[in-house]
Amino acid sequence: MQVESYDRWPNLATMLFEVAAERGDRPFLWAKRDDAWRPQSWRQAADAVGRLSRALRACGIEPGDRVVLVSENRPEWLIADVAVMAARAVSVPAYTTNTVGDHHHVLTNSGAKAVIVSDAKLAAPLLQAVAQAPAVKLLISMTPIPPPARQDLRLLTWDQAESLGANEPDDAVQFAARAARTDTCCIIYTSGTGGAPKGVVLSHGAILCNCKGAYLLLESLGIDEEVFLSFLPLSHSYEHSAGQFFPISIGAQIYYAEGADKLAANLPEVRPTIMTAVPRLYETMHRRIVAAMQRQRGLKAKMFWKAFELGRKRYEAPDSLSFGERLLDAVLDRLVRDKVRGRFGGRLKALVSGGAPLNYEIGLFFTALGLRILQGYGQTEAAPVVTCNPPPKVKLHSVGPAMAGVEVKIAGDGEILVRGELVMKGYWGMPEATAETVVDGWLHTGDIGRLDDDGYLQITDRKKDLIVNSGGDNISPARIEGFLTVQPEIDQAMVYGDRHPYLVGLVVPRAEFVAEWAAANGRPGAVAEPAADEALHQVLSAVVERVNKELSATERVRRFLIAAEPFTVDNQMMTPTLKIRRHKIAERYGEALEALY
Repeated sequence: MQVESYDRWPNLATMLFEVAAERGDRPFLWAKRDDAWRPQSWRQAADAVGRLSRALRACGIEPGDRVVLVSENRPEWLIADVAVMAARAVSVPAYTTNTVGDHHHVLTNSGAKAVIVSDAKLAAPLLQAVAQAPAVKLLISMTPIPPPARQDLRLLTWDQAESLGANEPDDAVQFAARAARTDTCCIIYTSGTGGAPKGVVLSHGAILCNCKGAYLLLESLGIDEEVFLSFLPLSHSYEHSAGQFFPISIGAQIYYAEGADKLAANLPEVRPTIMTAVPRLYETMHRRIVAAMQRQRGLKAKMFWKAFELGRKRYEAPDSLSFGERLLDAVLDRLVRDKVRGRFGGRLKALVSGGAPLNYEIGLFFTALGLRILQGYGQTEAAPVVTCNPPPKVKLHSVGPAMAGVEVKIAGDGEILVRGELVMKGYWGMPEATAETVVDGWLHTGDIGRLDDDGYLQITDRKKDLIVNSGGDNISPARIEGFLTVQPEIDQAMVYGDRHPYLVGLVVPRAEFVAEWAAANGRPGAVAEPAADEALHQVLSAVVERVNKELSATERVRRFLIAAEPFTVDNQMMTPTLKIRRHKIAERYGEALEALY
């Protein structure tokens, strides 16, 4: 392909139709069925997009209408997403972990007219939300689901929708071509500081800008017959752009992982050449590799750690390697690093890390062991990639320079500002929040950073309170703390977990509850030192579990501590307006909270 195509394509659906016309019967989408990977060709996928697009229009979906998509990663996800855009409607991806309340918010806030869902399991909470969302008139299921309670809701199976579309005039390509780059292609919901998810409105051009930047970033590696393994949620803007639309743009093959639990097995089967990943993947692989090496004795373990030592030295101080060390390093590349690369399939050109900050030591571990990790930075509001390390010059402590077509500058207070076609059109139905976030075309990211002499961005702090876990999920601590503190047993709470795989917490039990419980159970010491009472901790564990049932998987608090004392203005853990001071609490309890991981 030519890089000029990114500027020529008017929209994402047209991009797929044009690339499919060139690729024809070559394999495109792969899914594992009956223990075998089975492909769908470019032509088959494009035809399916056209049929579903025509079916949506036949069912009354008009340009600008919102269609919610709830599904695990699979070929039908891509087909449905692009079909909605080909109908010039707006795709609204929703997380498979959404609660009934989350789904209801997305449906009603977006004013969705239709929903596409994959199976009965995911349909269960969704149908409860649809029952309270009268604007939804159409539901399409990829596999059989129970009939909805609403009699006025039209239900079509995937096959019925395709049959309906097949009988409509074959004008999908021409109809899609009339969508402009500036038109809205999707609304992706992300948590705001107040806890209520906000709909980020993205244009076709915003994602095309990201795709062009990715192409130019990776061009030096030689873009040819690339293979991607999709395992991050496609409802996340990172995978949506970098793991779906970028592969489409370069005519790559996409394999859909069987699930996170089978990722380690899928990697050597699929042998991807480019992969979008989050720090959690590296953390998990790091733990497994180190644990395996700790069980080893003798020459094998010595060779591994020597390969790591020399690889680290080669990255951090390349000029200090002696001639003998260079020779040994080359030998260990074959004997040790090839095996590490084999865990990822053996032919990776690059692992692009994003969605959350990558710990330097973790990045260095894999770099030293022969994997090219390109850390980037972005936000859903920027479609989402803003910067990324280029292959010729990687700085692991940074998130790289701005992508092509993107401007980055640092405001007077240190906030990172971003401008370009990639910037969102706004927050759905929230003009005031939009005006506060995008000022004179500049996206105010809420993150603090600096640019080095080479223009590489370093994130130094977070202006927002949002937690970004190691999987790249944005989590509002205030929302979870609100659930905890409405419980009769809990007075105050703080949630902790930035850059970690799950959340932990700190709770202050209500003094009245502790006194009553202590008297009833003959434990007077709990009143004076609640943090030290194991029986009280067990009681509060049941309370936390009760709260967890109301939260999505990423929001649940796995472990917690009982605070030694309440948060007050006097001990500086609260402001005069009675808001908790997170940094002060972290100063006091941070080490103990870290010990929970």
